[in-house]
Amino acid sequence: MNTLKMKASKTYLKGKSVFNVSLIVIGITILTVYLTGINIQRSLTSNSYFSLGIIATALFFFMSYGLYTGIGLIDDYPSFQNLKKGFITGDAIPDVKLPEVSIGEGIGGLVLSILVWIGISMLIIVLMIVLEAALWFSIFILLAILYWIFFRALKMVFIRSKTTQGNIVKSTMYALGYTLLYTGWIFALIYITAQF
Repeated sequence: MNTLKMKASKTYLKGKSVFNVSLIVIGITILTVYLTGINIQRSLTSNSYFSLGIIATALFFFMSYGLYTGIGLIDDYPSFQNLKKGFITGDAIPDVKLPEVSIGEGIGGLVLSILVWIGISMLIIVLMIVLEAALWFSIFILLAILYWIFFRALKMVFIRSKTTQGNIVKSTMYALGYTLLYTGWIFALIYITAQF
C-alpha cells in the first residue's frame, strides 16, 4: 500500500494582527505592573525593569515558537508612499506678525478689551484644535514607524525559520540572541537613565 506524506504548508501571520496584539499585551503588562507596584511601593525604575522583563520573556517565547514551527509574516499594513511634501502644511508657512493693540481707558477701553479677550479666546480654541490634529497625526506617524520597525524586526527573525524549523536548540538560541538584541538596549537605556 502506498502512503502519501503531505508536507504542511508554512503558517503565516498577518503583520497588522501581530502588531495590534503586541500593543495590547505591552499596554496590559505595563498597566498591571504599575497598578501592582502602587501597593508594593516599587520605584519607577524597578517597575520599568519588571515590565520590560515580562515583555522580553513573552517576545522570547513567541520567537522560539515561531522559529521552531516555521512561522512567517505577511505585510498587510497600508502603504503611505502616496504622501507628498506639503500634504498637510502646504508649500510654505506664512510669517504672521501680530499687531500691537493699545486699549484706552473708560467704557470704550472696557468694551474693546472684552472684544479682544473674546477674539483671543477664539484664536486659542482654533489653535488648540489645530494642535490636537497635529498631536493625533504625530501619534499616527509614531505608530506607523513602530509598526514598520516591529514588522521588519520580526520578519528578519522569521527568515531564519527555514533553518530552525523542528530544531528546538537552534530556535531558542536564535530567539535568545534576538531578544537580547531587541530589548537589551532598552534595559541599558533605563539603567543609564536611573544613574543620572
